[in-house]
Amino acid sequence: MKIAFEKEIRVKYDVDVFIAGGGPAGVAAAVAAAENGASVFIAEAFGAFGGAAVNALVPAFMQFTDGENFVADGIGRRVRDYIKQNCPEKMKKYCPDSIPVETLKLCYDGMIEKCGAKFAFFTNVIDTIAEDGKVKYAVCSTKGEIYAVKAKVFIDCTGDGDMAKMSGAEYLTGDENGSVMGATLCALWTGIDWEKVKGPDSRRLEDAFSDGVFTNEDRHLPGMWPIGDGLGGSNAGHIYDIDGCDGDSLTRGMVEARKQLLEYRRYYRDYLDGFGDSEPVISASVIGIRESRRIIGDYILNLDDFKNRAVFDDEIGRYCYCIDVHSPKNTTEGYNEYKRLIETFIYKKGESYGIPYRSLTVKGISNMLTAGRCISTDKNMQSSVRVMPGCYITGQAAGVAAAIACENGGGCRDIDIKELQKRLKKLGAYLPNADK
Repeated sequence: MKIAFEKEIRVKYDVDVFIAGGGPAGVAAAVAAAENGASVFIAEAFGAFGGAAVNALVPAFMQFTDGENFVADGIGRRVRDYIKQNCPEKMKKYCPDSIPVETLKLCYDGMIEKCGAKFAFFTNVIDTIAEDGKVKYAVCSTKGEIYAVKAKVFIDCTGDGDMAKMSGAEYLTGDENGSVMGATLCALWTGIDWEKVKGPDSRRLEDAFSDGVFTNEDRHLPGMWPIGDGLGGSNAGHIYDIDGCDGDSLTRGMVEARKQLLEYRRYYRDYLDGFGDSEPVISASVIGIRESRRIIGDYILNLDDFKNRAVFDDEIGRYCYCIDVHSPKNTTEGYNEYKRLIETFIYKKGESYGIPYRSLTVKGISNMLTAGRCISTDKNMQSSVRVMPGCYITGQAAGVAAAIACENGGGCRDIDIKELQKRLKKLGAYLPNADK
């Protein structure tokens, strides 16, 4: 059964740049666009900026540098410096690589308020109004109101490519069968004696399997990150066949994951040194989705680019994280393929790959960009660029590009790449090849 639904809504904001999603990519995009003279509105679905770090309790940023160069420079450095300077005293020796959630929330709030961008929490983009390959309005839903935002340029930082998909963009999902990486429900733990913790967290898994601790024998255990004295953040366990773009699938995943967390509680407490008194005090409010839609742009960043340490004329940044494809199935073959990729495709110090601006533009839409884990890549490269420092890189580039496009009439493909690179370097971005 279907019904027709029609409603007259007001245009609440009229801005240069509209950003959907306030994770690391969205925050970076908002700050970069505002500092380049654009008026900005950013819509965030939850009650704080921060994306997976805040709402999914992902415990670590992953690498900001290639071992020699600060590749996530610009907005990424500002965040890292703030965390280093402002995290609580008992967390300082573990930060800024691990994430003190409340400190990060304050960091993002301050950055957005300082840059002057308008914003709203508890706000979802539920549709767009577009015609002839150009988006005119984003339709937003919040507590008590549905309204529209008019903008010249729209940036999709939702992670799932929701706004781009609503606007008619083409996209890819997962592997050739549409299967995506396993999801994980992260949690915060207390009662850990970090001085007694030793060896990889997975070292006693086979014993636990033999003892029937786990419902599923999952050999891929990313593990527990130290966040503070006695505090840890778990990235433990996979829930498979979860579609991050489907509410029913996410609901099932959350229920299964909470049950599974109790099994990891038993494992950590009974099998590993230093965790005898540990306790998961809170699990995340959302399950951590590693992979969903990849919006097709004018260039699909691919594994050959990783292999070749690619350099692009329209390069907007460089990154270096390994190829980290978590298996879509709980099988020995899937785990072995994960291990093969992560051990094969990893860089030495000082090595990185370029990210072209063409991977941020959206095929078929003239005034939309993507940033974060939904940019135009193949499955392998998505597993590298999806982590937070990678999101800062693509987010700040999308923000600067959007500001330039607004100055020139709103066409994202019509901007001067040299001007984009010049402004990014002024922001602090790592672009060693921009003048070559």
